[in-house]
Amino acid sequence: MWYYSFVNDSHSHLGGTLMANEKNYKKRDAILSYLRQTHTHPSAEMVYGEVKSQIPDISLATVYRNLATFRQRGDIVCIGTVNGMERYDGNTRPHVHFICEGCYKVLDMPEISLSEQVYNQARSLYGCTANYCNLTINGLCDECTAHQKGEHIA
Repeated sequence: MWYYSFVNDSHSHLGGTLMANEKNYKKRDAILSYLRQTHTHPSAEMVYGEVKSQIPDISLATVYRNLATFRQRGDIVCIGTVNGMERYDGNTRPHVHFICEGCYKVLDMPEISLSEQVYNQARSLYGCTANYCNLTINGLCDECTAHQKGEHIA
């Protein structure tokens, strides 16, 4: 199962408020757990579709509200808008992304490193202290490139 199972019935006798809070934590934890375990860089709608299969009473508004909270806290990053939809990543370590302009797939490219030189240049050239660097490469993925050339990928 891809999400953290939040089961704690020990306080259910305390009334509706605590149960409602536990229910909200279960939803929040499921959203964050899904984002940390997937490599698809989903949109809010994609997150909603996946989490709803495990928690049927979750709403799209709950997903959006939690995504905003997670971004603000630094638990997730927003990669940007891809085909009109914000896409998210649960991996907050600096790494390079590739966005395919054909199929809109978002890929991690961990082999391409973001060197300290980038941070040092921000400091030496502009006097800035860089905490995070986000590099996104746009183009066509291997499948779309092959399709464009009329080739097939095995």
